[in-house]
Amino acid sequence: MRNRSPSPVSERNLDHVDRSGAHEQQASAMRSEIAWALLGLVIERPSYGYELVQRFSRTYEGTLAFSGAKRIYTAIDTLRSYALIEEFSDPAPHMAGSRRPRPHYRATDRGVRGYEEWLLSQMEDQRQRSRLFARQLAMLEPEAALEVLDHYEREWLEVADETSVAETTREALAQRLLEGEEQSALEVRIAWIEYARKELAALIAEQAKGDQGR
Repeated sequence: MRNRSPSPVSERNLDHVDRSGAHEQQASAMRSEIAWALLGLVIERPSYGYELVQRFSRTYEGTLAFSGAKRIYTAIDTLRSYALIEEFSDPAPHMAGSRRPRPHYRATDRGVRGYEEWLLSQMEDQRQRSRLFARQLAMLEPEAALEVLDHYEREWLEVADETSVAETTREALAQRLLEGEEQSALEVRIAWIEYARKELAALIAEQAKGDQGR
């Protein structure tokens, strides 16, 4: 199964919040998909900055586009400004003469609740995108719409064959959930594509009869 959606999501502009009033900000006001995805990683396992950069790259490769490590550190600041994560001292012992402990980050209760609410909001976004695609497809001439459907179907079938290797128990669970969701989504999409093809073919046939009767 694939480890990405048909089209990677471009990174959005991060919300920049004045820290003096940050805790009064609603988590739902945060619009950065990068920051929300990073919060999920922190909920999964507390980490320090560089480790989060590596985990983000590995987990969301092909799904979320980001411009590099600086983007992740900016997202960390954003999450802290909304009080969704907090810094704590590295619990591991340090070698004598080593640099000061690296700051680690863990999710707050507010962060976990906000993440759960954000996930639920994504369901409505997906439904809206599906409705929008169907309406926009109907704007095309039937023949052109059929060509779009052909490309749409190939995209889903191609990415459905992609695989990824899970390195942790959580990643293995995520992979199983992803594969199950994608298999169900693929079956629904293919069934809808076949239905749309029949509707478009019927419209083409109806238009052809009308042309012949003139």
